[in-house]
Amino acid sequence: MPVSEQIKPALRPYLAAAKTFASGAQTPRQFLERSLELFEWWEPRIGAFVCTGLPAARAAADKATERWRAGKPLSAIDGMPVGIKDIIETVDMPTEMGSPLFAGWRSEKDAANVRALREAGAVIVGKTVTTEFAASEPRGTRNPWNTAHTPGGSSSGSAASVAAGIASAALGTQVIGSTIRPASFCGCFGFKPSVNALNREGCHDYQSQSCTGILGASLEDTWQVAHEIVARIGGDAGTPGLQGPDVLPPAQKPRRLAVLETAGWEGATASGKEHFNEAIARLKSSGVEIRTRHNDDKVAALETVLLNAAELSHRCNGWETRWFLHCMVERDAGKLSRNILDRAQKYEDMTLADHRADLKERARVRAMHAELAGTCDASITLAAPGGAPEGIAFTGNPEFAVPASLLGVPALSLPLFEVGGMPLGLQLIGYFDRDADAFAFASWIFSLLARRR
Repeated sequence: MPVSEQIKPALRPYLAAAKTFASGAQTPRQFLERSLELFEWWEPRIGAFVCTGLPAARAAADKATERWRAGKPLSAIDGMPVGIKDIIETVDMPTEMGSPLFAGWRSEKDAANVRALREAGAVIVGKTVTTEFAASEPRGTRNPWNTAHTPGGSSSGSAASVAAGIASAALGTQVIGSTIRPASFCGCFGFKPSVNALNREGCHDYQSQSCTGILGASLEDTWQVAHEIVARIGGDAGTPGLQGPDVLPPAQKPRRLAVLETAGWEGATASGKEHFNEAIARLKSSGVEIRTRHNDDKVAALETVLLNAAELSHRCNGWETRWFLHCMVERDAGKLSRNILDRAQKYEDMTLADHRADLKERARVRAMHAELAGTCDASITLAAPGGAPEGIAFTGNPEFAVPASLLGVPALSLPLFEVGGMPLGLQLIGYFDRDADAFAFASWIFSLLARRR
């Protein structure tokens, strides 16, 4: 369909298309050119990119085409168009972090994960819009499903670019809800890995709960991007990194799932709850046992402590970013948003003793969640309260996404629901360092629930 006739955004998985590359029926360059046609149509409407490197992208796609023709691709994602969240360093483009304080700033190097993507042959289309310092202040990106609505944040441009079909995957980050929420709002796949699973050197979102996230056009593409990164640069220093097979783990039916309503349930829309409850009913009818706070004491206890997930997370992050925010205020407070100025002040009175108490409480909550692994294969909940809210001055409620961030465990948003013409994801939450298991269960659940959409 010509772009001018396109009404809705559409995901463009790369690995499915790559099956035609060896025969020459399609090439990475042709795939990229379609991406750039979509870019020309969508970008004026959604503003997903801060800057682009299109000549370099075309040259990289040509080299990928030659490798596929010769039967020697660098990896399964050789030639894949990707976006890089503008909180992550790139040698050939500025890293502005959503702030005028860093307009035009260059580190003159690639972040570890960007270097890994280049070594795998990925084609970097450009830098995607982030909120200011990957925090709360939006920078104008709009949702491709309805440009009057937010795409979520802070990985705003990454989610929007994948949803619009410009990129097959994009790097994001998450410390609160910055990958899972925009994935849900924009109708793409979102993956927040276990803490430390993907090396974050060169990323300026580096709190103790922060992760490099991946927004993808399919589960297969999403896993493959994560695998190709970790295969080349590992996880954070001193950690084993993401563990699992070199292709998407095979789908596995869960025996038992825990339902976590979380603090977000009270604010969830009636339609969101209805979709979720229908999904639960289908899982039950397929032989999956469902445990809830009503029939499982461990789930009930975890639900209780997770009610404080957002405040505890914000306190941990508030302490960890104080030095940086103080430096930014001293540099030029006039170039900072009210959100950032307030954040810099909010945790001013915290002490080291306060922070240590918060870390101790976070460890206690994580231990409670780990105990569920003995009885439940994973947990499920909504990825957001409903579809993306109208307006672009607010990135939306993150309460459904924050528990996985606090717990430091893998989470996936699966684009399964639609509310009022806007996407809404089902979220699967796994266990620490068992990201491959999370993908296996998510793949089975997605296949089951997507059949009758």
